[in-house]
Amino acid sequence: MRNIQLPSGEQVPVLGLGTWHMGEHPQNRQDELDAIRCAIDNGMKVIDTAEMYGDGAAEELIGEALSGRRTDAFIVSKVLPHHATQRGTVTACENSLRRLGTDYLDMYLLHWPGAVPLDETLEAFDALLRAGKIRYWGVSNFDTPDMEALLALPGGNAVATNQVLYNLTRRGIEFDLVPWCQQRKLPIMAYSPLEQGRLLGDPGLLRLAAQYSATPAQIALGWVLRKDLMIALPKAGTPSHVEQLRSALDIPLSPQDLAALDRAFPPPKRKAPLEVI
Repeated sequence: MRNIQLPSGEQVPVLGLGTWHMGEHPQNRQDELDAIRCAIDNGMKVIDTAEMYGDGAAEELIGEALSGRRTDAFIVSKVLPHHATQRGTVTACENSLRRLGTDYLDMYLLHWPGAVPLDETLEAFDALLRAGKIRYWGVSNFDTPDMEALLALPGGNAVATNQVLYNLTRRGIEFDLVPWCQQRKLPIMAYSPLEQGRLLGDPGLLRLAAQYSATPAQIALGWVLRKDLMIALPKAGTPSHVEQLRSALDIPLSPQDLAALDRAFPPPKRKAPLEVI
């Protein structure tokens, strides 16, 4: 498994597992538990979740899956903006810890910018760090101006990641946010790197997948992972799907392949508002 470096110097895998909509349907629970364990077994130890996902159901699922093997995983969770007051952030984190069955998070993110003053959220993050309840903090769905405002605050330069939407059909961050983060050696976590499966029927992607005897998902995921300082967080609800996505790292996309994908999915030519889903 290829790794990237966090600002602290810690190495984490470039490929993890997203859990949006997991834990919400009892008939899928065993497959989802097995998928999380399979991800860990295959080196995909970054497990991403949020208090919002199923109103905590995804966190409870992860807690069950990781029972007895907490230290094998790098758990990322998120606080909702309307909870992100100084006291509310601490309470939300403690509730996430309870659902996850752990006493610390590896990474805690503000889910998106909200009405609560950002410096208040940062004070809460600092308190959680000092209490040992989180190891790092970051943000999600922050555009370049949001990141500039964050770094202007006291303690804002301790941010460890920005998690944003990024895939072949959502390339807007390449215009300015990706260069901004790369210049500062700040990793980006790409959520919905497969556009929730909607891009996988594209004819150009299908042709390229056929050339490699691969799936369109593997090609699309390999494309996201071509970027330095990029962590991809696809969702996979079964062990077989996890193993398929893990194999994306073994497909060597050539410059010609990347040029063909640029023709099918053109890169941005101007600044656009940050896309979210």
